[in-house]
Amino acid sequence: MARIGRKIESAGAWKGPEIDWMKEGLHIFSETELAEIDQALSHLLSHGDVDFPDITPENFPLDNVGALMRTIPQRLSEGRGFLMLRGLPRDKYTDDQMTRIYFGLGSYIGTPMTQSYLGDILGHVMDVSDYEPKSRGYRKGGGQLMHTDSCDIIGLMCLKSAISGGESRISSALAVYNEMLEIHLVLLEILEEGLYLKRTDEDGRRATRTFSEHRVPFFYEENGQVTCYLPTGYARLAEKSGKCDYSEKESEALYRVRKVSASPELYLDMGFKEGDIQFLNNRMMVHGRTDYQDAKELHDRRHLLRLWLQVKQWPPMPEKQVFHTEEDRRLWSQYRQPLGELPSIHYKKLLAGENTEMVE
Repeated sequence: MARIGRKIESAGAWKGPEIDWMKEGLHIFSETELAEIDQALSHLLSHGDVDFPDITPENFPLDNVGALMRTIPQRLSEGRGFLMLRGLPRDKYTDDQMTRIYFGLGSYIGTPMTQSYLGDILGHVMDVSDYEPKSRGYRKGGGQLMHTDSCDIIGLMCLKSAISGGESRISSALAVYNEMLEIHLVLLEILEEGLYLKRTDEDGRRATRTFSEHRVPFFYEENGQVTCYLPTGYARLAEKSGKCDYSEKESEALYRVRKVSASPELYLDMGFKEGDIQFLNNRMMVHGRTDYQDAKELHDRRHLLRLWLQVKQWPPMPEKQVFHTEEDRRLWSQYRQPLGELPSIHYKKLLAGENTEMVE
């Protein structure tokens, strides 16, 4: 039955004030599970410096925890759309070891996806704007507006929390759709038709194009399923570029969907503790972060690790909503350096003044 044009009723269409995320979306690792993870890390390290694309369930073997991780795609598609894993003993592991654990767990969920022109399959979410003056949004400090990323599932691991603030703010994109349907129907119809998008300049130069070839729908129905894709940052870049003719109504639609996504009636704030891992269904969620107070020293700053995962069990993203194509990712992947995502190497590059050419 067609759902576009009518209110969506599902577990994924929730309002933040009405749910208790610690009851519905939190898994705390048991001592037995933590021991299993520790053994898997030891097994992986026994093989030497295994590069991230080569970390698999075979060299990061998990039993009960592996079974849990394999259930996450179904849990995120049929439930609330989010899950927080908590309890990893942060003080026990180095940054590099935590990163390997994170990749090992992620390998049970899906395939890591290239995220930028650097070819990275892991993003470092932290404020490095004093090292990279023209950093992308996730490489800057402060709050971040609500948006979705270009993947099936986004994962975030907290290596270092902020002095204060920096909470993960999430909303159900399905609830955003319902709100727009009820109050802003004309603007919703514009978002269903789509808006033009623009990549950052460096991402565009190293991919097939900088601008989308057609309007990309924010909400799209295929085979009775509504898929939400709210790349508000890319849409804002296109609007500001002066090369895409945004009408007054299109600009209003973009503004309004951002406001609705961040409304207190819809959003839910999840505080990050060090060692926490959050997984979000990127097809039915929007996310951002609250403002925060950060440390001055680079190694002490708020630092999250980002995974973009593709889930083979899920139907492909509707073609009309695909902005980063497989060819774009292949072109970006040529610039990846083995083990370059390790935090220890990331810090060294920043301090040496490398990768400073990122642009807005």
